[in-house]
Amino acid sequence: MVNGQGIGDRHAALASDARRRVLELIAGAREPVDAAAVAASIGLHVTTARFHLDQLEGAGLIRRAVDRTGIRGRPRILFTVNPAVREDGVQRLLGHALVGALAEDDDGGRARAIRAGERWSAAFDAEARESEPGTGAAGGASDVGPLVHILDGLGFDPIAQSPEASPGQPASPSETDARDGMVVELRACPFRDEARHTPAVVCSLHLGLIRGIARSGGHDPDDVELRPFVLPELCEVRLRGDWVPVDRSPSQE
Repeated sequence: MVNGQGIGDRHAALASDARRRVLELIAGAREPVDAAAVAASIGLHVTTARFHLDQLEGAGLIRRAVDRTGIRGRPRILFTVNPAVREDGVQRLLGHALVGALAEDDDGGRARAIRAGERWSAAFDAEARESEPGTGAAGGASDVGPLVHILDGLGFDPIAQSPEASPGQPASPSETDARDGMVVELRACPFRDEARHTPAVVCSLHLGLIRGIARSGGHDPDDVELRPFVLPELCEVRLRGDWVPVDRSPSQE
């Protein structure tokens, strides 16, 4: 099962520009810093700085320690970045390098990225099969819930609805027709910056992932279309065929 709690906590903590600045300050500091130093550097009231520090600590992004240097009075609370955050930074650099290498292919990396995404989808086979064709609520159709749940756990903040309700431009008759299926809006993306710079690789990787999940759930992967950036902060997955609406949001599961 995908555990989206940690990802969700991080997204919530980093939704604030001030908290992102606080995290950047702590990550770049040579020594542990306290709330007063954070407040002075960022231009915040110390109480506000403590609030942001608590949020970052609760999300597992920073750690606290008590300064026991023998100075009288209330001991200072010092903060350092969680080593996993530094590890994430190294992994992002590795990801940039791999994306750049794939982008040198004749097709911009699309084919190999799709294959990589399909292999990635194998990690979610059990969840994708939670609702097999014939068990859905609409006369033998498969529930889109498992797909939405997996994408939510990965940080895409998805919501499923009918194509008519989606704000993206409808598909023309010459394009993929999703009128008989569903649209899953992706309102966030853990790789959005990379996708803007190298969509042929990153978006194709995500397409392969979703195609693989669809196949594991008993669907034709050719019935999946990913439409990146239909709005500046919104991508769409268009699903043709026997998908039925979700009667629950990811947060309710």
